[in-house]
Amino acid sequence: MRICFVSRRYWPAVSGMSAYAENLLRHLVRAGHEPTLISQYRADRAGRAVYGGGPPPPERVPAGVEVRALEARGEQAVVRGEPADFEADVDEMTDTILRLHARRPFDVLHAQYAYPNGLAVLRAARAAGLPAAVSVQGGDGHWVGTCCTTHRTLVRAVFTHAPALLIGSPSFAAEVCRRHELDPARFTVVPGATDAERFVPVTDPGRVSDPAVLLYHGRIDARKGVLDLLDAVAKLRADAVPVRLLLSGIGPDLDTVAARITELGLTGVTELLGVVPYERAHEVYGRGEIFVSPTYAEGFSNTILEAMASGLPVVSTDVVGVRDCVHPGENGVLVPAGDPAALAGAVRRLLDDPALRRRLAAQGRRDVERRWSWPVVAGQIVSGYDNLSGVVPEIPDPPVDPTCRFRAAPHLL
Repeated sequence: MRICFVSRRYWPAVSGMSAYAENLLRHLVRAGHEPTLISQYRADRAGRAVYGGGPPPPERVPAGVEVRALEARGEQAVVRGEPADFEADVDEMTDTILRLHARRPFDVLHAQYAYPNGLAVLRAARAAGLPAAVSVQGGDGHWVGTCCTTHRTLVRAVFTHAPALLIGSPSFAAEVCRRHELDPARFTVVPGATDAERFVPVTDPGRVSDPAVLLYHGRIDARKGVLDLLDAVAKLRADAVPVRLLLSGIGPDLDTVAARITELGLTGVTELLGVVPYERAHEVYGRGEIFVSPTYAEGFSNTILEAMASGLPVVSTDVVGVRDCVHPGENGVLVPAGDPAALAGAVRRLLDDPALRRRLAAQGRRDVERRWSWPVVAGQIVSGYDNLSGVVPEIPDPPVDPTCRFRAAPHLL
């Protein structure tokens, strides 16, 4: 099967979705399929500073995958002080799919993100008469459509007309349905996944250092609760609980986080690791002893799965996309989002109970192997391709709403 996979961002962007895309593509090749990757990227300094940027480097692309890199020039209009032109980027993605299809036909199109990629894929699917699937990611449900009338119209059109909508968790599907007035039957739940061969336990979770090492690995973004984590660490230190914090990643709030570290007096106990290449991410998990993800919302958290696969006990928040994989008392601990005191209390509970740490970590690893490893999940996605049917109707172009906040900060879309 020839599959065109259209990604919002791919390596060297720092994103869990880059890891998701790479692993899916690798397993498609292993299953005998021929995937083509079309990926947007930011080439400007501002875009690279937030998430990383540039075309997919050859060493990050699985063997057997054809690549077409598309610079997001419409999005980069913000560098000139203009609103982001998402419409131009959608047109370029659509045209690229159709040109490649004319040269050597695809069997199926698959978009990663409903907007803008899903819109481009559906327009190409209609023009070429191809089946299409759209993977709904975090921003699609949490932010897109709440920003302006243009994007509300377009993302709902994608949700309504895509032949298949894949989504990472039941709680995320429920939120998207409530927000966009959709029938839950529109969605097929295909969970997130991780590489259980790359991420493996390397330490005994029952033993911790003095001070204990807390790990955050992911985007440095206030929406991921990083500032709450700093407040929790400050509380632990004030209560004479010896902990250190490793913060791994980059993101839009890196400067804010650095300033808060200084403000809270945490400079000596916090280490900012910056960008960690995916092929070295397992080394970062090997340095941690308790993984903390204080996020405000997810589609499905890749980093939590990586931590579980790495044998770390997990503390996270009882929010959409997390409660589907972290089950309190079974494979992790959940606290309310935005509550640094509760976060500190959960960490302290784990530090005080070595047996609990071992039990949660062991169950997390078993859950990954059984439910959230790539051979399992990739098989579900390919089965979805086989069942695709339906004709995509025409999706009109609504008037551009210049008030959309993402036209001024498109990297947050």
